[in-house]
Amino acid sequence: MSIKQVQDAYIVAATRTPIGKSGRGYFRNTRPDDLLVAAVRNAMAQVPGLDPKAIEDAIIGCSFPEAEQGINMARAAMVIAGLPHSVGGVTINRFCASGLESVNTAAAQIMAGQSDLVIGGGVEHMSRCTMGMDGGAWAI
Repeated sequence: MSIKQVQDAYIVAATRTPIGKSGRGYFRNTRPDDLLVAAVRNAMAQVPGLDPKAIEDAIIGCSFPEAEQGINMARAAMVIAGLPHSVGGVTINRFCASGLESVNTAAAQIMAGQSDLVIGGGVEHMSRCTMGMDGGAWAI
């Protein structure tokens, strides 16, 4: 049995949306999936030679996946952003560390040789999707 060499993972493009005031900011009326789509499109524009068909997966973190954020944000945003339907997507929740965990998971997937090109990031919109808006009980 041979041991596979761990491959390096690199960040080839990075982007983010501006931070605003919750409830009063410029983006208070913008849907969270639209913000994610804008970030993905901006990152893709930074690598103009990249064939979108080469992207295998999108891993997106969301602390409170409810209301407009309650769908599989990763999968939906990739389709809305115009990426091929072959791009997979998963939304994960690690509360405040959701975005960071998504980037770490994307890097680990590449390092393990499971994928060659993955989008990792996070989305959260505290003006439109506030904590506990679904009325559910907290269980930790």
